[in-house]
Amino acid sequence: MSQQDPHFDPKAYNPSFEWSFLHPKYWGTWLYVSAAALVSLLPNTCRRWIATVLARGALKLNSKANQRARTNLEMCFPNNTQEQREAMLLQSYITAGTFLLGFPSLSIRRKKWLEKNSVIRGEEHLFRLKEQGHSVILLVPHTWAIDVPAVLLASRGIHVSAMAKKQKDQVADWFIHRQRVQYGGRVYERKGGVKPFIRSIKDGYLGYYLPDEDLGPDSSVFVDFFATTKATISGLGKLSKVSRAKIVPLFSMYNVTTGKYEIDIQPELDPFPLESEEQDARLMNQCIENYVNQHPEQYMWILRLLKTRPDGEPNPYHKK
Repeated sequence: MSQQDPHFDPKAYNPSFEWSFLHPKYWGTWLYVSAAALVSLLPNTCRRWIATVLARGALKLNSKANQRARTNLEMCFPNNTQEQREAMLLQSYITAGTFLLGFPSLSIRRKKWLEKNSVIRGEEHLFRLKEQGHSVILLVPHTWAIDVPAVLLASRGIHVSAMAKKQKDQVADWFIHRQRVQYGGRVYERKGGVKPFIRSIKDGYLGYYLPDEDLGPDSSVFVDFFATTKATISGLGKLSKVSRAKIVPLFSMYNVTTGKYEIDIQPELDPFPLESEEQDARLMNQCIENYVNQHPEQYMWILRLLKTRPDGEPNPYHKK
């Protein structure tokens, strides 16, 4: 980005293309990106068929991703049968595959295509707060289509500020970042602290807050999450006060039947913050539960959601 770009912030993460990206060690990434761009142009029905075949095969693998997903589902839904949980996981993989096979479309297609293939429900809740002059932090759980709302809103002139972790592959990291901010916005590295993120919210950007990350015991409180307990990020109440922002839950999904992105914007949390960090954290988890219970196939069950355990309990993903 140049200094003339209105969204440029020297404290934000601003990777640029480097000639070293053409090194042979990155050729695999370039080949994957090129192939993915071509596949994304296929009709949704074709991509769904490919994703279904791949998902059925993926479930048979003895992979760490499968282990994490099955552990998460077992701990969150212990009253479901194994067959029911396997069906949930299969649908999650089909959703993920269909979405990811079309993911490059966000970059290679035009705004008109994005608008035509997106459905937003509840946008009046967001517009009302913005018209009243409020700052807003969006509460966005890890669904497969988590990046879509930021791109779509930015294409409409409503820009987002987020905190993210840098990818190990530099070329993939550059591509992902470029797609996220193609219509404007800011991304800050988590290691840089929260102050630049807060300042951007005060400057009028929508804060993009991921409530289901496990950042370890020092940054969390232990509260209920479905049928188990989760180390849940603490401090959202303080962040809301410092940035003088309203907290608005937002859920993004990919409809494998229609091939459209669907975004649900809920009314702001009111009252908020509550009397304690534990209550704030539990309310965040309830927002996730209310949505995921209706659309479990949209959630990233492969994440290390429950890595940090209370009372010295072992990491559940280390089970043999």
